[in-house]
Amino acid sequence: MTDAPHILVDADACPVKEEIYRVAYRMEVPVTIVSNSHLRVPDHPLITREVVGDGFDAADDWIAERANPGSVVITADILLADRCIKAGAAVIAPNGKPFTANSIGAAVATRAIMADLRAGGDAIGGPPPFTKADRSRFLSALDQILVKLGRNAKR
Repeated sequence: MTDAPHILVDADACPVKEEIYRVAYRMEVPVTIVSNSHLRVPDHPLITREVVGDGFDAADDWIAERANPGSVVITADILLADRCIKAGAAVIAPNGKPFTANSIGAAVATRAIMADLRAGGDAIGGPPPFTKADRSRFLSALDQILVKLGRNAKR
């Protein structure tokens, strides 16, 4: 039997918080919103807020320390995703793209290359704009992961 499913959200720049709440209510899965500053969250027994302060990587450290095989971590931060995967958590980006043990190495390497290019003064674009398709893909991915975790928790 694995840990009961729960959702950990790297929330400061997360564009899908409302979607997370809707899925959590429907599937009765607790959510922890982790941020560096006070964010408004629904007054609901499944939703908790953790304000960690503004220390460098404070939110990432808080999430990574609590990630486990029952966790679904929502983050666009590749290095946090890597840490959480190593802890056994399922990780998805707000655009619905899953981070997996098979894909995280390439994502970390790409991130390092892009950082080197930016440090060298190269003008490179940022991520593409967030779309309705991203939102839909996220909802589908979150639902699938929670269904799978729920089945595993019953074993």
